[in-house]
Amino acid sequence: MDVLSDAVAAMRTGQPHSGRVHRPAPFGTRHPSVAAAGFHIVLQGSCWLFPPDGAPIALSVGDVAFLPHGAAHGLADSLSTPLVDASTSLAEIPPGQDDRQNDDGVGASTGRHPTPGPTAATVMLCGAYLLDRSRAHPLLADLPEVIHLPARVGHRPELRAAVDLLGGELEQPRPGSDAMLPALLDVLLLHILRAWFDEQSARGAATGWAAALRDPAVAAGLRVIHGDPARPWTVAELASQAGVSRAAFARRFAALVGQPPQTYLTWWRMTLAARLLRDSDAPLATVARKVGYTSEFAFAHAFKREYGSAPGGFRRSTPGEQY
Repeated sequence: MDVLSDAVAAMRTGQPHSGRVHRPAPFGTRHPSVAAAGFHIVLQGSCWLFPPDGAPIALSVGDVAFLPHGAAHGLADSLSTPLVDASTSLAEIPPGQDDRQNDDGVGASTGRHPTPGPTAATVMLCGAYLLDRSRAHPLLADLPEVIHLPARVGHRPELRAAVDLLGGELEQPRPGSDAMLPALLDVLLLHILRAWFDEQSARGAATGWAAALRDPAVAAGLRVIHGDPARPWTVAELASQAGVSRAAFARRFAALVGQPPQTYLTWWRMTLAARLLRDSDAPLATVARKVGYTSEFAFAHAFKREYGSAPGGFRRSTPGEQY
């Protein structure tokens, strides 16, 4: 099974949002923190991104800025332009929105249009993936506040293709767009994450989960855990699947993943159980079997230890979401 896809699915809730955003210069917007992973991709022009910490980041055509934790940040045409609060947060952009602002920063909701003339404009794809922060997968929690992927000719063609497809669909919606946009946004997210993990490995800077996905033994152990979480795996069996000794596997797994194999297996089982309780009406006994418990009592005890409430109470108190 695909650990990266599972990690994303574990946190996803609701539908992703995206729109084309036009900003004639001068512009400066301040975006609050949100319970979402946000992104900005420059299609035309250039701008500066002001992260929560550190130096401003110059963004040019084709550059991708991804904020996995929804951190507060600013965007401006220049370093000297003051920032004003954005009228719409990244998590509130409806699918397909074409948001235009004129020179005084007034948004399209006023019915006013950009002032004609030679004023330079920056055009971006902006959007967000809504996330459940209460159960952040450690793979995503391990990411930095800002991931900047500069555009380079001939580099990351799959990511460029995803951007082109999404940009085209937003610019000229056609029949099927309602189904196409969420799918393209999912493709974009996975290509962004792939590109970042690949870049860390190429630079020799991979640590934590970036290194875990590249370590043959640890990656093999993760694949079998995600492929069959209900199986009563022992560390020795996982090591055998990975082709290394039990001691070496346990040591490498804990060092890179951040917790021992059995601890991660239990965490992942409970995460799957919570999704099943939230998104289905399957009986508790069925949920228990799907995550490796033959006893409903043992499952309920483990679940309560992890979530602080019994499975039935959790299901009643949690509104269903479609991942």
